[in-house]
Amino acid sequence: MEDMILVTGATGTIGSELVRQLAARGEKVRALTRDPAKARVPSGVEVVRGDYLDPASLDGAMSGATAAFLLGALGPDARHDQALVAAARAAGVGRLVKLSAIATGDPEVGPSGTWHVAGEQAVRDSGTEWTILRASSFASNTLSWVPAVREGKPVPNMTGDGPSGVIDPRDVSEAAARALVDGGHAGRTYTLTGPEAISVPGQAAVLALVLGHPIATQDLSPGETREHLITAWGFDDAQAEGILAGVAFVRRGGNAVVTDDVPELLGRPARAYREWAEDNKGAFTRE
Repeated sequence: MEDMILVTGATGTIGSELVRQLAARGEKVRALTRDPAKARVPSGVEVVRGDYLDPASLDGAMSGATAAFLLGALGPDARHDQALVAAARAAGVGRLVKLSAIATGDPEVGPSGTWHVAGEQAVRDSGTEWTILRASSFASNTLSWVPAVREGKPVPNMTGDGPSGVIDPRDVSEAAARALVDGGHAGRTYTLTGPEAISVPGQAAVLALVLGHPIATQDLSPGETREHLITAWGFDDAQAEGILAGVAFVRRGGNAVVTDDVPELLGRPARAYREWAEDNKGAFTRE
C-alpha cells in the first residue's frame, strides 16, 4: 500500500503550506477541511471533508492514512485533539505529528499555556510514532498590521519590548514535513523558533526598512489588548481572556527563547523575520 499523509487544518497558514511542500516532494497527500469547495490545493492532492466534532467524518479521513498532521482548534476545548487521535488510532495510523505552542505546560503563561497539554498527552499515549512541534510566534502574525501600515497609522503592540523567537511559518511547515516523512523524530518534542528574539518594535523597524518608510507602534493596555484580540483577530471572549496572561508573559520577557531545533530538523538556519518581510512586502503595499 502506498503511504498516505493526512493533513488536518489543510487550508490554514501551516496546513496549506505543508500540503504544498509534501506534494512537491511527491508524497501522496489527503487534505482535511470543513469546506472542500473552498480548498485550493496542488494537483493530485485528495481533498476530504471533516469536522473535529463529527467522528464519522474523521474516521473516513483517517482511513488508509499512514501518517497524519494534527492541528486542533485554538482554545481551551481539548476535544478536537482527542478526537483526531482517537480516529487515528482506530484507523491504524502509524505516525502522528502534532502542532503545539511554545511554553506549553508552563504555569507562568496562564490559561493559554494549558490549551495543548491534553492534546500533547493524547499523542504521547497514542501508541504511535509521535512528534510534537511547539512553535513560537509566527512572523505572519504581523499581517494583522496591514490596514494600519497602508493608512500610515501606528501598528498595535500588545507585548511591549518583550522579545519572541519569531518564526517564519514556512519553517514550521517544512519541519512538519520532515517529521512526517523522515525517520528519527519519534518521541521528540521540538521547540521551533527563528534565529533571533525580536520584539514588536523590532519587527516594525525591520518592516519599515523593507518598505522604505517609518512604522510606529502603539502600546495597548490590557483592556485594549482584549478588544484587539476580539475585533482584529476574531477570537471569542474565552480565547481572548486566556491569551491575555500569555501576552503579559511575553511582555515580561518570558518568550525570549531561541533554539537550534529548526536547524537540526532542516539542516539549515531558520529564516529571520527580515526574510519573511521581504517575501511578503507586497501584502502591505497593494490595494
